[in-house]
Amino acid sequence: MLLDASESQLVLVDYQTRLLPAIFDNAAVVANALRLAQAADLLDVPAWGTEQNPSKLGENPPELRALCRNTLSKMQFSGVEEGLGEWLRPPAKPVQGNARSLPKHLQKSSAGEERNTIVIAGCEAHICLLQTALDLLEDEFEVWVVTDACSSRTERNRDAAFDRLAGAGAELVTTEMVLFEWLRTAEHADFKAIQALVK
Repeated sequence: MLLDASESQLVLVDYQTRLLPAIFDNAAVVANALRLAQAADLLDVPAWGTEQNPSKLGENPPELRALCRNTLSKMQFSGVEEGLGEWLRPPAKPVQGNARSLPKHLQKSSAGEERNTIVIAGCEAHICLLQTALDLLEDEFEVWVVTDACSSRTERNRDAAFDRLAGAGAELVTTEMVLFEWLRTAEHADFKAIQALVK
């Protein structure tokens, strides 16, 4: 029931420079996205970004882009439709030796540990974030939506997205919930650095 940093990946959806001025509560939303990305960097949680039609809407802020392993440029509203799922769960390499005869569900992934927990936040909550998150749920990822790092042009659209995502099986959390669940203890080596992000 709690997030585990070793099983998590972070996806930051479309915090784009030409879109942000129209987004409700945009300064707080971007600040929380940056906190998530900084915490992910400290705790070795892979972070990924997406950008919707960047030639028209601009790129994500450079400080956010710098903390992502890669940023997906897309035209589909769902990043999963354009290959995000392959980044989050790379295809397994062919199994060598006798293990090939095992049923698929018993074969160990050669990619090492699987990180099936996706912590996701972004804009617009009711369009690109929603469609990406629903596709991730359909692909059997666990999806945790960081509500205070998400927004839309209107509160009503944002809140409708949260209702729909919760109904579809996503967990709704806040930035501080994520950070302190990733830490689990005040004795964690990065506790003070993470605590400083929220002070």
